Amino acid sequence: MITTKPRVNHCLKPTGWLGRLVLRNMNARHSKVTDWGLSHISVEKHHTVLDVGCGGGRTVSKLAALATQGKVYGIDYSKESVAVARKTNKTSIDAGRVEIIEASVSELPFHENTFDLITAVETHFWWPDIPAGMREIFRVLKPGGSLAIVAEVYKGAQTRMAKMVEKYLPVTGMKFLTIDEHRELCENTGYADVTLATEVSKGWITVIGKKPA
Repeated sequence: MITTKPRVNHCLKPTGWLGRLVLRNMNARHSKVTDWGLSHISVEKHHTVLDVGCGGGRTVSKLAALATQGKVYGIDYSKESVAVARKTNKTSIDAGRVEIIEASVSELPFHENTFDLITAVETHFWWPDIPAGMREIFRVLKPGGSLAIVAEVYKGAQTRMAKMVEKYLPVTGMKFLTIDEHRELCENTGYADVTLATEVSKGWITVIGKKPA
């Protein structure tokens, strides 16, 4: 328990030199599950995209490589994450194609109907209020726009990581959802055409919902 809590804190909100180390690790470790998750959605060249909980900014850079004529925004409520994500995406930021903002999913600093696509990679289980975050994302999505949630663990997965996450829930405070609970979360928020994909051997999950046109 003594060693678990600091690690949890730096996953939840990275700070200081240890936070920067965690962010670099996240950029590397989450790359494969991110690629897998993004393979289930279509990112058009002209899309305006938001990555919620952007962490070290690796997902933002992947999205910017696809939305070559659009713009990609990343938000994170950790100052350290924002700093690292800006460094990761410096070239695209200088070109005006990427913007990284310090903000929370609970209060997104954008107008209604702004984004064609919103992604949330390895982040939703840390949100203080998942339904409220989902509603806030719904607000800033354009009609017909999509939300894609990607995670390397879900409740009920028969993997070592899933079992470890469930064991330490009282310590971490993570919100651990089953496949059905992910679907219900999207449908209860108002998302339509909800689809789910899992990589059973790895315990990965992608959940996609569309804002009705």
